Amino acid sequence: MTPQNPSDDSRWSDLERPPLNAAALRRGLVRDGGLYRDIEVVRRTGSTNSDLAARAAAADADEGAVLVAEEQTAGRGRLDRRWSAPPRSGLFFSVLLKPTEVPVARWGWLPLLTGVAVATGLARAAGVDTALKWPNDLLVTVGGEERKAGGILAERAGDDGVVIGVGINVTLGADELPVPQAGSLALAGAGSTDRDPLLRAVLRSLEEWYGRWRAVGGDPAASGLQEMYTAGCATLGRTVRAELPGDRAVVGEAVALDGDGRLIIATEKGVQEPVGAGDIVHLRPA
Repeated sequence: MTPQNPSDDSRWSDLERPPLNAAALRRGLVRDGGLYRDIEVVRRTGSTNSDLAARAAAADADEGAVLVAEEQTAGRGRLDRRWSAPPRSGLFFSVLLKPTEVPVARWGWLPLLTGVAVATGLARAAGVDTALKWPNDLLVTVGGEERKAGGILAERAGDDGVVIGVGINVTLGADELPVPQAGSLALAGAGSTDRDPLLRAVLRSLEEWYGRWRAVGGDPAASGLQEMYTAGCATLGRTVRAELPGDRAVVGEAVALDGDGRLIIATEKGVQEPVGAGDIVHLRPA
């Protein structure tokens, strides 16, 4: 993490995009018996996921550590794609989780759980509907079209931890979008784009869903996670192309999620193929 030069980016250089209030976030989220132990806000860093994973590897971060950046210069999505946005235009944060009482085989549900938590939190605080594209994209509707407004990246951190990274475009205007297919909460007509209450709502929702899932040993059905994700998933019921490792592709209808969080695709050959990792392309509207 490198400090910025105050002369070229003062705290109030963009009055339309005020900085996050770290002290208020800590007061609202850090409590005895709760998940969150510390919430740190930095002005600029390469990647909050990389920073937090490095701290975890050095035993310098406990479960519930949250790192938030006002700007990421080397933010990453799945398949090592870059994620960039103007300073203070979105929410870019990572959380360290250590679900040691949950079998590792069920840890694959964590990015899906995070998607449910983000969508629930944004519905409450921003009044905007967010759909989930399996496995980790957050979609909003802009001008009648689905647009990606956020993403989730889960990475192992040592033997007992997972760092969950979230990026959400909040106030980006049409002329600031990295690609035409991108979107933001503002462009989707959000009732609020105040990042402080948005972040509090998302982190509270994550704490709630993570606690529910962990309490039942990561069982996606008993926790209600599988049902909730299915209800909010824009991928199910659509014809998709799954681009898989090894230059292989599967085309068919996305019909269900199995107990491991894999996407079940029914092909034209009558085969139901589970997909655990890959790039999903929606081929027709829902």
